[in-house]
Amino acid sequence: MLSRRLLLSLPAALLLIPALPVRAADPLPVVASFSILGDLVRQVAGPDAEVKTLVGPDGDAHVYQPSPTDAKAVAGAKLIFLNGLGFEGWMGRLLKSSGTKGKAITVTHGVKPRAADHDGHDHGNVDPHAWQDVGNVRIMVANIANALTDADPAHAEGYKARAAAYQAELETLESEIKAQIGALTAVQRRVITSHDAFGYYGKAYGVSFRAPQGMNTDSEASAKDVAKLISQIRKEKIKAVFVENISDPRLTQQLAKEAGAVIGGALYSDALSATGGPAARYLDMMRHNTKTLVTGMMQN
Repeated sequence: MLSRRLLLSLPAALLLIPALPVRAADPLPVVASFSILGDLVRQVAGPDAEVKTLVGPDGDAHVYQPSPTDAKAVAGAKLIFLNGLGFEGWMGRLLKSSGTKGKAITVTHGVKPRAADHDGHDHGNVDPHAWQDVGNVRIMVANIANALTDADPAHAEGYKARAAAYQAELETLESEIKAQIGALTAVQRRVITSHDAFGYYGKAYGVSFRAPQGMNTDSEASAKDVAKLISQIRKEKIKAVFVENISDPRLTQQLAKEAGAVIGGALYSDALSATGGPAARYLDMMRHNTKTLVTGMMQN
């Protein structure tokens, strides 16, 4: 039996024992399907989530083949962010084969899909490149923030604050793009690119894009389509011809050579550049693309 003196001395003795450090919670493990989406998720996640991107910088998500490492990352993720709209045709198989218990989040939920339109004929296929319209990205960021908040309510305030700050940056970006494109005449706003990835950009900011390839880079342009496009470039005297970071530049170079145009630079369509490049973040990508497009279109 403890003596009264010993009992009275216990509280004071306990004060001398150093407090054990409280172990910080591990960051929420999440996966993003491709580099542009990975950047958007990181802007909202901050230090509260660890983001693994499957298709990295300069990678083509249209033709990507997931690896065992990707399956392992998906298996351990609490959230798997994907673009949707048919962009990641391989994602369904990856989710199933990984056995993940994580929740798949389609960030384009609420975005109005754009139907592909080639030469004025609607073929009914959906354009997945929604991020080329900053207004759509604002919807995507809100969906990302909601998903992170639901999965990790302990850090909800951080997610909400970072999302709000990023939304303000997106608003500024959109104003910049509209001002730069708005300085061009309607006749100047015509562009040739490698594949049809800029439809949302064109619709949002008033630019007419033409491409020898369709929505998906794993389909080849026909000789008839290429010849028709060359004729159009010559007839309309289009000088703004661009290659893309994910595409083989030879077809675009052929178009420019045969039509008497000049390659106006590289655009980032479906992937960011590597760190240190001109498009390492989404904001950088959109500013680089707009500056490059405007410089080219001024020659039209």
